[in-house]
Amino acid sequence: MSFTSPEAHQDAFTTQHVTADSRLNMAMDAVAGVTHRSAQRSSPGCVSGTRVTQTPQARLPRHIGFIPDGNRRWAVGHGLAREAGYMHGVDPGLQLFDLCSSLGIEEVSVYGFTQDNTRRPTVQTEQFRHSCTVFAHEIARRGASLLVLGDDTSSQFPESLKPFRTRQGDGIKVNFLANYGWEWDLAGLREGRLRSHEVSRMDLIVRWGGARRLSGFLPVQSVYADFFVIDAYWPAFEPAHLDQALGWFKEQDRTLGG
Repeated sequence: MSFTSPEAHQDAFTTQHVTADSRLNMAMDAVAGVTHRSAQRSSPGCVSGTRVTQTPQARLPRHIGFIPDGNRRWAVGHGLAREAGYMHGVDPGLQLFDLCSSLGIEEVSVYGFTQDNTRRPTVQTEQFRHSCTVFAHEIARRGASLLVLGDDTSSQFPESLKPFRTRQGDGIKVNFLANYGWEWDLAGLREGRLRSHEVSRMDLIVRWGGARRLSGFLPVQSVYADFFVIDAYWPAFEPAHLDQALGWFKEQDRTLGG
């Protein structure tokens, strides 16, 4: 799991094959489809103090998105080469996966690396692709229902992750973004649906590293997500971070615009 900093410096999405009205209609249909699938899911759980328990007073989010950022800054702060930070993000990712599984979270989406990230120096891209591969295969071994989302036609997409372009497994749903780009995702609308069409709407997004931005993270599924930011860098993950995010989430007034 690389958990790179997913800076998004991209031009606006354009297409020559559909009109502006049809793009808008398809996007609205995509949002409606994601919302409908999310509404059909049951509502589990709650948080009590710093431990999550199953009670009706405070609901757990059904689907959480995670943006694990700050690997390189953490490495520099510990006297290491910048690329060394990526493998230090793997164990925190496995801890987080196990926590979400034990809490009964139904679905999680995790930012691995973006198409923009692949413009970094080769020594860094090799390291974050490797760490993503290690993480993905380990959570699959632990029973995740794993779907890897990203442009697998590119040489930047790890070859060993291609079987997971179709969801594999029966446990907690994990959508792992590798060589992902929001333009790549939305370009699927030319064929009638998002390339992330299997992913439901997110309820909560948690980002490490202190940045207050989505960086192109599943733009359709994030439309009504609450956003919680942790200043600590990702390799410094602690279980208390998830407790804090869930405790904050239960206090939000989620009317979804109603």
